[in-house]
Amino acid sequence: MAYQSISNYGIIGDMRSAALVSLQGSIDWLCVPRFDSPSIFAAILDDTKGGYFRIGPADTEASNCKQFYWPSTNVLVTRFLQSTAAAELTDFMPVGEASSFVTSNRQVIRRITVVRGRMKLRLECRPAFNYARDTHETKLIADGAEFHAPNAHVGLATRVPLHIENNGVIADFELGVGETATFVLRELDHATDCGFSLSEEEAETAFRETVAFWRTWLSQSVYRGRWREMVDRSALVLKLLTYEPTGAIVAAPTCSLPEGIGGERNWDYRYTWLRDSAFTIFALLRLGFTREAHDFFTFLGDVAARPNPDGSLQIMYGIDGRHDLSEETLDHLDGYRGSKPVRVGNAAYRQLQLDIYGEVMDAIYVFDRHGFPIGYDGWLKISHIVDWVAANWQREDEGIWEVRGGQQHFVYSKLMCWVALDRALKIAERRSFPVDNEHWRSARDAIYHEIMTKGWNAELGAFVQRYDSNTLDASNLMMILTFFLSPADARATSFLDAILRPPSQGGLVSNSLVYRYNVEKTADGLSGEEGTFNICTFWLVDALSHAGRYDRQRLEEARLMFERMIGFSNHLGLFAEETGPSGEGLGNFPQAFTHLALITAAMHLDRTLGDSA
Repeated sequence: MAYQSISNYGIIGDMRSAALVSLQGSIDWLCVPRFDSPSIFAAILDDTKGGYFRIGPADTEASNCKQFYWPSTNVLVTRFLQSTAAAELTDFMPVGEASSFVTSNRQVIRRITVVRGRMKLRLECRPAFNYARDTHETKLIADGAEFHAPNAHVGLATRVPLHIENNGVIADFELGVGETATFVLRELDHATDCGFSLSEEEAETAFRETVAFWRTWLSQSVYRGRWREMVDRSALVLKLLTYEPTGAIVAAPTCSLPEGIGGERNWDYRYTWLRDSAFTIFALLRLGFTREAHDFFTFLGDVAARPNPDGSLQIMYGIDGRHDLSEETLDHLDGYRGSKPVRVGNAAYRQLQLDIYGEVMDAIYVFDRHGFPIGYDGWLKISHIVDWVAANWQREDEGIWEVRGGQQHFVYSKLMCWVALDRALKIAERRSFPVDNEHWRSARDAIYHEIMTKGWNAELGAFVQRYDSNTLDASNLMMILTFFLSPADARATSFLDAILRPPSQGGLVSNSLVYRYNVEKTADGLSGEEGTFNICTFWLVDALSHAGRYDRQRLEEARLMFERMIGFSNHLGLFAEETGPSGEGLGNFPQAFTHLALITAAMHLDRTLGDSA
């Protein structure tokens, strides 16, 4: 199997796990029973050893492929078009308490229907358990097959006859117009067989129930702005990436998809980062998804209530709240198009990243103000966190980008320490909670003065990445978005102008796309290049829309940049972490943080355009 572009995938899921389905109808990534479980299919990380599950035309060369979501759902349809025939493959994972097809084990339902002519079709199901490290036994049974590995068991239920080939199963079959074949891939308990196959009527019922669930859920959204289709799709992505038992949201459902083809910037994103919290709470509440915001806030509160022995918090946690995310490399896998090493786990969980405290406190502030007011016991826990920030903000850290080149005085980290103290003071004042105002206020003000003196480079007319440097960093756009700076402040406008310059002139913008920093001037401990960071582009749009309240030209630039940026999504409206030089997706996919930033930028831009009308 040849590698597909990272952007050539759609995602399906059930809020426990998720699968990536290619334009050719192949599931090339699936972990069960959870997002962070070892993979069953991982062809996206090794196209020969990783394992895949493909259904499609026997003659792939004679077929054109198109892919779309059933409107307002996460049900994926892949259409195969030939000169004399056409077929549609519908993929989904059953969801919803009311569904008669939801079980405690994970299921993927795949239905292929010929809608014109007759078509010869082929199925290949070749699992490779535990990131292709474990061997397995394949057994044919009535109505399907079973695959048994030492620690995982999967069944494929179907009425189409299967044959064993190279420890996987294949099927060659033909359907005429109106005929359907259904395949159900199930996680098994060791003692069970592959389960019942679905009749055409049962498969149709499962499809309708799943469509109804997603449409009902999305109908809660209150967004009616200019970019509703993109915002709705982003909301559906966030729901898919939610681990429903705890309310945690994974940064992405994949691991080790490269930030640069052939490079080493390959990370596991199947965890929850605390820095995503403020964006998540804000986006969910503003869209009207209060239950999801409450569930995520509860998860956030649970992990914050269990700090490290010194009172600090980790930057990320497992979706079940676990602390240990030890990293290992899978040297037997080639990596996506030769991008090594392949990593699972994430050693950055041990890093000191001071910015997370600002994002957590901003999330608490937003939730307290627009969601559910926190209580006294919650305030005591918050106070301990803020006390830690007041005592430790002067330390060096690894920063938001999780550099592996040593700790520095990153300006963004200082900024978010300021946010932590500022939001805590605002909560205390608004709710009249007991607080040592003078201690927190003096620390907050000291940070402000230090950023303005050590973080500002007068020669560049810009805030820099770290003290005593002369390079820019897109994360400092948050100075405007967190109200540290007025968007009309002379330093803010000068900084925006500096960011907007092309990289050849010291800026970070190329074709309206934003690099997070200049890799040649940043000692991040890694080699290789990377693409533009999609979240940074949406941050710039957001900052320009704030500045657009005072400068109409900035507002027009924000709108044009936003509309150009959404053109870099894939055919389904999904974003990877980065955009490469040829417009291709790079990094883990799809990325929650990018879709969160899209939602926030769209809402702020809508509001400013409305105010200026």
